[in-house]
Amino acid sequence: MTETAEKLKRELSQLSTQERAELAYFLIHSLDNAIDDNVESAWDVELTQRMQTINDGTASGEPASKVFTDLREKYA
Repeated sequence: MTETAEKLKRELSQLSTQERAELAYFLIHSLDNAIDDNVESAWDVELTQRMQTINDGTASGEPASKVFTDLREKYA
């Protein structure tokens, strides 16, 4: 981390909880501006293909109960 960033961290740590929360919210949402249009396009294509398989009746899937059981077993 740069010296400037380290200095900011020290100074910002002195702010109130509310002020730090507001800054954190701002910083996290400022990252949303970096959306890659190619990623958006790729997701549009993927979602369209998935919807088509559902509409065609060719999609395969598993019941949610099985998926959740498998996840619980895996992460228990």
